[in-house]
Amino acid sequence: MFDEFAHHVRAAAARPEACAAVHDLYNRLQQAIDDRKPLCTISGRCCRFDEYGHRLYVTTLELAAFTANLATAPKPNPGGCPFQIGKLCSVHTIRPMGCRIFFCDPTAARWQQQLYEQLHNDLKQLHERLAIPYFYVEWRAALQALSLDDQPQNL
Repeated sequence: MFDEFAHHVRAAAARPEACAAVHDLYNRLQQAIDDRKPLCTISGRCCRFDEYGHRLYVTTLELAAFTANLATAPKPNPGGCPFQIGKLCSVHTIRPMGCRIFFCDPTAARWQQQLYEQLHNDLKQLHERLAIPYFYVEWRAALQALSLDDQPQNL
């Protein structure tokens, strides 16, 4: 499965219209964030997946848009995101939707879930419209599939 996933991510990353469609969706998300103004304490806890008790998942299109704009290699970060440097995200401008929408603000939990479901559905429709196979893969496994993270993961 991961070989097929990697193949489709690379093919989609080479399609400017695919990456533009993802960026348009991210712009809509940013507008919703700007309207809601959820709190982010910039603690970096959310990037330490194992410690924080959650996982990040990405779609084929999201990873295609990410890799098309990736300029730096990930750093080993057992238990967390390989792009976290200290408390900060080194790929903040190109991060996936799950990172963009997650806030540690407890008042935003329901809002985040509803908005994520809506935009994720939009992503699925983009996959269909652009004839790009839909995969939904855990972030670190997705990076491994593309040989962007050579560190073994507990998946």
